[in-house]
Amino acid sequence: MNYVELVGYFGALLIGLVIGLFGGGGSILAVPVFVYLFHLNPILATSYSLFVVGFSAAVGTLININNKLIRYKTAFIFVLPALGSVFFTRRYIITNLPDILFDLGFVLVTKEMALMLLFSTVIILSALSILKKNKLAVLHKPITINYYLLFIVGLGVGLLTGLVGAGGGFIIVPALVVYASLDIKQAVATSLIIITFNALFGFVADSTQVTIDWRFLMIFTSISIFGIFIGSYVSNFIEEKSLKKSFARFMLLMAVLIIYNEFIGK
Repeated sequence: MNYVELVGYFGALLIGLVIGLFGGGGSILAVPVFVYLFHLNPILATSYSLFVVGFSAAVGTLININNKLIRYKTAFIFVLPALGSVFFTRRYIITNLPDILFDLGFVLVTKEMALMLLFSTVIILSALSILKKNKLAVLHKPITINYYLLFIVGLGVGLLTGLVGAGGGFIIVPALVVYASLDIKQAVATSLIIITFNALFGFVADSTQVTIDWRFLMIFTSISIFGIFIGSYVSNFIEEKSLKKSFARFMLLMAVLIIYNEFIGK
C-alpha cells in the first residue's frame, strides 16, 4: 500500500465521520476519493460511490427505525419513480454516452470529464444549501401531500443519483418538508431510506456492466461505516452549525479543485 492509497482509506474514514456528524453529505467525498486517490475511472467511481452511499444510508436508516421517524408511505411514493430513473440512467444513459461529447476548441470534453464537472456542480449546490440560512421550518405547513410533485422530484433525484453516484439529500429533504409536510427530523430520516434504495438499486444495475473489486470495496465501506459510529459519538460534544459551515466551505474548495484538474491539471 502506497502513501496515496493510505490517504484514500483515510478519506473513507472521513466519509463516515461526516455522515455520522451530519446525517449525510459524506457521499459527496466518495467519487473524488475514488477518482483522484485510487485512480479509478469516473464511471466505476460513481458505481462504487453508490455502494458506499447505499450502505452508509442503511446504517442511518436502522438507527431511525428505532426512533420511529421514518414515514414509509411517503418514502415509497418518492422512491418508486426514483428507482426507475436510477436504473434507466445507469443501464442506458451512462453506457450509451459517446466517449467524446464535444470539442470546446481548447479542450475535448469527454464523458468522464463531463461526469466530474457535473459532480462538481452538485457539490457546489450542496454546499450552498448548507451555507444558506435554513428556512425549512418556516416553510413547513400542515398541507396535503402533493404526490404529483413528489413523483416528479423522485424522477429527478434518481437521474442525479444515477449520473454522479450521490444521494441527493440536499434535494430530497426540502422536497419532503415542502411537498409532504414532514418536519425536519422526519424528512432527514425518510430521505435516508430513500437514498438507501436509490443507491443500492443503482449499484445493482451496474453490477453486470462493470468488474467489481469486492475486496477493496468491502474494506473501503467497512472503514466508512466505522467512521459513522465515531462521527455519531463525536456529534454529542460539538456545535454542529459552525462545523457544517466549515464543511460547506471545504466542499466549495474541493469543487474548484475538481474543475481545475479537469480543465488544466490534465
